[in-house]
Amino acid sequence: MTVAKNRADRVMLYDISWQQFENLLKDLGHRAAKLACDRTTLEIITPLPEHEHYKEVISDLVKEIADVLDLDYESYGSTTWKRESRMAEVESDNCFYFQNEAAIRGRLDLDLRQDPPPDLALEIDVTSKSLNRFPIYARLGVPELWCYDSGELKIYHLQDGEYVESEKSLLFPTLAIRYLPKLIEQNRANGRRAIRQAVREWVRKGGKGELPC
Repeated sequence: MTVAKNRADRVMLYDISWQQFENLLKDLGHRAAKLACDRTTLEIITPLPEHEHYKEVISDLVKEIADVLDLDYESYGSTTWKRESRMAEVESDNCFYFQNEAAIRGRLDLDLRQDPPPDLALEIDVTSKSLNRFPIYARLGVPELWCYDSGELKIYHLQDGEYVESEKSLLFPTLAIRYLPKLIEQNRANGRRAIRQAVREWVRKGGKGELPC
């Protein structure tokens, strides 16, 4: 196992076995750090305040949208999703079930060997993650990813084992989801409640929005 420390908030481990990963996961226990494992490479990140702010805000907005649209959902936060057979593990910034919500409703014992993966995963990239998480999510079979970075929210759909960028969300096809960061910045100075209220009103009015070229 090789260790390389890139920044104060990140540690990379190379040539790590799955058993070493499992042992590390147990040893770390309850923690603030987030893990991602792609075959034999492990990344450990300690989130910064900016990262946590956007994680919480965008997660809140997904829930607000679901409430306005009267959609059932479940959120599992930064659950550790893993498949040893595919040498893949990731802890998203948040994850949601919508289409498969009924299949996992009330469950606390999810296992991707038999249960469906989340329908949506959220990644906040303000800390510039070193490890490309797309192949990990692809091997876990997550249909849709939202990636926020530097005021931009990009949407990716899983197609033939790879993620393809899209203008629209599979879950909310009538809404201009990529407009959300603009709504956040327009209302951030007024607080979290103002952002949530603005998004609820935006959804009720059709969820349209023009992005700067």
